[in-house]
Amino acid sequence: MSGVWGKNIKFSIFGESHGKAVGINIDGLKPGIELDLNKIKSEMDRRAPGNSELSTPRFEGDSFQILSGFFNGKTTGTPLCAVIFNGNQHSGDYEKTKDLMRPSHGDFTGFVKYNGFNDYRGGGHFSGRLTAPLVFAGAVCKQVLEEKGIKIGSHIKSIDKIEDKSFDMVTVNEEILNLLRMNSFPVLEDSVSKIMKEAILKAKEEKDSLGGIIETAVINISVGMGEPFFDSVESTLAHLLFSIPGVKGVEFGTGFDITKMKGSQANDEYYIEGDKVRTYSNNNGGILGGITNGMPIIHRVAIKPTPSIGKVQRTINIERNENDKLEIEGRHDPCIVPRAVAVVEAVTAMAILDNI
Repeated sequence: MSGVWGKNIKFSIFGESHGKAVGINIDGLKPGIELDLNKIKSEMDRRAPGNSELSTPRFEGDSFQILSGFFNGKTTGTPLCAVIFNGNQHSGDYEKTKDLMRPSHGDFTGFVKYNGFNDYRGGGHFSGRLTAPLVFAGAVCKQVLEEKGIKIGSHIKSIDKIEDKSFDMVTVNEEILNLLRMNSFPVLEDSVSKIMKEAILKAKEEKDSLGGIIETAVINISVGMGEPFFDSVESTLAHLLFSIPGVKGVEFGTGFDITKMKGSQANDEYYIEGDKVRTYSNNNGGILGGITNGMPIIHRVAIKPTPSIGKVQRTINIERNENDKLEIEGRHDPCIVPRAVAVVEAVTAMAILDNI
């Protein structure tokens, strides 16, 4: 089980969706870091389910308990361990369908990988429930980064085919990111929010689901972070971003659209402003040669439609070794994108802090 990540800071997650708890252990934080627990709770609330008609009705407060590594308001330098107890499980929803492999879930691959011993309730360790401890870790990392002036923010770039405008990759600033942070459904164009929400509710009525894209900006990053090739900033970020359940694509800067540009259009030309070197454009997303160039880091994450839907689907019965049909019951998000915003920001913070 690959539950540990990190080079300079080690992050280790544990737990299952319908087990007693989920949690994370963070090893490598310096002693004396002052942590604002209210800020951590605020980040947890952004991800928590049951707070909107757009999400699953499974309500979990995502209240955390710090078990070690924190004393008198500051880190001690020993491993920081936090646990989030599960309190609103309907495990019976999964008993009658435990032998039916849910399409686009980790059921079949997990069954084969772990010889049938995996916890199938709610996806077990494969569940999006495990993103709660990631948000805790990210909230800790964000506070350390903000002391260094580094700010991370995101918006919902698209839901289905409905598009929000993109960040201005050169001028995105702290004011914009702070405004997005205060919005439970963060978009740059207010008019698009209503249309997106209506599309999500329509999919919910139809027992279906939608996917979307989250765009993230990291500002006030200094020049020189990262390594070429295997420890490039893109490699580190992509590793963690693809660890989020449901993520199927990651791109930086202009991303795949850079293939439609000529070199004269795609190149980010330099200029000097005071004592800083900047670029007129930011098509490379703030990273060159795997190393930060001082411009905002911009990345986009594609999230697939929630695989748990109420429509009848074709599948297999792994116990009987025969074809079957499945109609999923239980409480599920018609679109996980709004709740995933906090998760994407969290793993971005984890990757950036580990790099610096």
